[in-house]
Amino acid sequence: MQSSVKYNTVVLLGPTAVGKTAIGVRLAEKFGWEIISADSRQVYKGLDIGSGKDINEYEFDRIQKDGSVRHVKIEHHLIDRVTLETEYNVFNFQQDFYSLFDRFSSQGKMSFVVGGTGMYIDAVVRSYPFITVPKNEALRKELSSLTLEDLGKKLISLKGEVHNKTDLLDRERTTRAIEIAVYMQTEEAQQEVQKQKRNIIPFVIGTTLPRDILRKNIRTRLYQRADEGLIEEVENLHKSGWSWERLERLGLEYRFVSEYLENKISSKEEMLEKLFYAISQFAKRQETWFRGMERKGVPIHWLPLDVDKEVRYRAALDLLNS
Repeated sequence: MQSSVKYNTVVLLGPTAVGKTAIGVRLAEKFGWEIISADSRQVYKGLDIGSGKDINEYEFDRIQKDGSVRHVKIEHHLIDRVTLETEYNVFNFQQDFYSLFDRFSSQGKMSFVVGGTGMYIDAVVRSYPFITVPKNEALRKELSSLTLEDLGKKLISLKGEVHNKTDLLDRERTTRAIEIAVYMQTEEAQQEVQKQKRNIIPFVIGTTLPRDILRKNIRTRLYQRADEGLIEEVENLHKSGWSWERLERLGLEYRFVSEYLENKISSKEEMLEKLFYAISQFAKRQETWFRGMERKGVPIHWLPLDVDKEVRYRAALDLLNS
């Protein structure tokens, strides 16, 4: 296998409900890899059903050709990493990934990322330059006379594009984003960036499904999770002390179920239908992000649009063995 020479990180990405975990587990078992999860909600303890952790998929019995049974446990990382007290973000993910990458590299192992949070994956594949930026009081005084609209224009002129649109909606966030953009142009910042960077050589595999099948999968999985206790999970999180506002900020399942429990949505059926539509739109945004990565120079090797996960697993093997 030539992968150890060509690249030091394998990524398996795709939108929600396409079977990434199942394929990733098979690949990890085949090559002896550990899985680094790139999921912005599975990182939290207590978000089990709604985030689709499917922890049981990482440990199973495999029947051998001779009839004997071999117990398999795939080691995984960045699942249940923090509690809801932490606002885990892309910077945290990048730093956690770098720590794991350093460990695996020292052991001569491949880093294997599986997930659908595009910004997390992009941050390590394209080495986003995250460093600690000090406050610039002189700049803040200068910016205080500008309107929010003018602040937004200044930020765009500095960055060219703004990934997080909420940076344009709040004066403090926009000011801080400008402060960061200005600092990033200094020699001191560039030296720090170089110190932080890792030599990531990625091989990125993508998997998705035809839109109609993807939507069917989303609907089926959503109603299964409702039957498995999704509503009760959110209710128990609130009872254990987490505010509705905190749960709503988690988005999708946690937002819509919270609103239902707050009586902001009149019925369970209405909530599930609204949630189904929101997850479907989210899947489209994930695919848009991945296509954007390609436009920015990240080669993604897409697996066949085949419902059969075995077909896609075999195609991934062919890519990795070529």
